[in-house]
Amino acid sequence: MSQVVCFFLLLCAAAPGSAAPTGSSYLSGTGRFWHITDLHLDPSYHLAQDPTKVCFSSKGAPATHAGLYGDFLCDSPYSLIQSAFANMAPLTHQEDFIIWTGDSPPHVPPDELSTDLVIQVISNMTQTITQHFPNLTVFPALGNHDYWPQDQMPDSTNDIYKAAAVLWKRWLEPEALTTLSQGGFYSQLVKPGLRLLSLNTILYYGPDEVTINMTDPAGQFEWLEKTLEKSAQNKEKVYVIAHVPVGYLPYAGNTTAIRKSHNERLVAIFRKYSHVVAGQFYGHTHRDSIMVLLDEQGSPVNSLFVSPAVTPIKSFWEQYSNNPGFRMYLYSNKDYSVMDIWQYYLNLTEANEKQRSDWRLEYIMTEAFGLSDLQPKSLLELGLSFMLPQSKAFDKYFSHFMVNYNSSIVCDGSCKVRQECVCGELSLNLHADRMMNIQDGNSVDSRSFNENKLCCFLTKCLFYRFHVTVRFLSITD
Repeated sequence: MSQVVCFFLLLCAAAPGSAAPTGSSYLSGTGRFWHITDLHLDPSYHLAQDPTKVCFSSKGAPATHAGLYGDFLCDSPYSLIQSAFANMAPLTHQEDFIIWTGDSPPHVPPDELSTDLVIQVISNMTQTITQHFPNLTVFPALGNHDYWPQDQMPDSTNDIYKAAAVLWKRWLEPEALTTLSQGGFYSQLVKPGLRLLSLNTILYYGPDEVTINMTDPAGQFEWLEKTLEKSAQNKEKVYVIAHVPVGYLPYAGNTTAIRKSHNERLVAIFRKYSHVVAGQFYGHTHRDSIMVLLDEQGSPVNSLFVSPAVTPIKSFWEQYSNNPGFRMYLYSNKDYSVMDIWQYYLNLTEANEKQRSDWRLEYIMTEAFGLSDLQPKSLLELGLSFMLPQSKAFDKYFSHFMVNYNSSIVCDGSCKVRQECVCGELSLNLHADRMMNIQDGNSVDSRSFNENKLCCFLTKCLFYRFHVTVRFLSITD
């Protein structure tokens, strides 16, 4: 693998570009930014007679549909990443900025990589982004694969944190580079009134054995609260970006994306400063999803967005994957609230057949779901509508979740409940608190229709979590 990577990195800059889709111009009083995530470059990808030898990231599974732009059993060939950026670049404006939420190296066993190779891949992706977007500021976040061995992110300075600070100094200011090199996180003013916080949520990631017994690894919780408090005093709004999201995983029932204790603390901080945080943006899951942060009373206070990946990879046994995607956010220049999403995607099967990358607009979120904006209240109402039997809104949402991977795949039963619960439940503690408030407070008749739906939603999710936990314990015992 190391020889393949080194040889490949010499060739990357010569890859060809491709045509771009049409995009949206600025609207009065708005700004825009772009989100790319989970590039997962696999330098070993090549078209081979033996489908088990196409890419190291398939781990021996036969990539029988491999083409110019990749295969669903492989991580991204460079041609796919180059194609995404080449199609995105003409849509950008000089006032835009980009958030890049991590994971550049491929999904391969640890012995196929090293610290030096991980740094080389991050460097290559940094150079590629710079070539396509020379005039835009990029705000990166580190992913769990942006370290070696993967997931084992330490709570102190190391070669990869320091390398990232060197590679990203073209975009970040000295103060941001200092905390990046020390703990993998930073804060920077985007423009007057808007600050961006890039968190290192890998410090809270379950597989990270280095930080498993730490209550505040790298002092990031303390730093986060101080930074948000200062932003509140300065009347700034804040965008939070990170790789691994808060809340529950949409495909793993009773599992939070980060450790539950750290999840609860992050959620508590975000609730406390929900008047400061104008949006949260994540990657990691490779799928397209929304979440809503509720306060202790069950009122929606924050909108969270998980962007789909550029890599199309899935395991051999997974039922579905995602088509490659990138997106643009539209925000209000008045309060920096997120107003809309333009989601772009590549039909990978079609692109390989035609040997041409025709990136398309998959959806505009407000138009797709009949929303006026993407405020927490609007997103919660959308999430509650998914509870309806045979909900067409949910069917559309799940199709977008897979980035139009396969329209014949149906998500019902426990699959649907998982998706519903992820949208509006970031903390299991909210269920118990909300149920107690309902029992001690108003009657059902005096509550609003949406309050009753929320009560039903929380009850169903609480029952589902309990059922899954009990079932898991009975199997393991």
